[in-house]
Amino acid sequence: MLNRLTDSLNFQTQALALRSERQRMLASNIANADTPGYQARDMDFARALREATGSSQAGGGLNTTQSGHIAPAAGARSEAQLLYSTSAQTNLDSNSVDMDRERANFADNSVKYEATLRFINGSVRTALDAMKSHNAG
Repeated sequence: MLNRLTDSLNFQTQALALRSERQRMLASNIANADTPGYQARDMDFARALREATGSSQAGGGLNTTQSGHIAPAAGARSEAQLLYSTSAQTNLDSNSVDMDRERANFADNSVKYEATLRFINGSVRTALDAMKSHNAG
C-alpha cells in the first residue's frame, strides 16, 4: 500500500515539475512574440514524463555508463528534448511564435497542472484519513 502511494506521488511530482517547466517555456514564447528571430520552444510532454519516471530508456540521450560519468540533474531537460515550434505562417521577422497556439497550449497546460495538484492533494488527504481511521479504531 505504502509503495503504491509513494510510486503514485513520485509520478505525480515528476508530472507537476514537467508541467511547471512547460508553463515557463510557453510563457517565454508568449513574452517573445514580438522579438525578431525568436524561435518558439516546446516539449514532448509524454516523452519527457516517460523519461523522467524511467518508463522508457531515453532515446538519443546520454547515459551514465561509467561510475565517473556525471548524471543529469533531476528534472532537467536536455536541448535535444526541447522542440522548436513551427510557424503556421511565415513572418518577415522570422519569429515562429503563433499567439493563438501558445495561448491554447498555455491554458491547456494550466488546467492539467491544476488537475495534477488536485490529484496529489486528494491522494495525501486519502492517505491521512486512512491513517487516522486506523489509529482511531
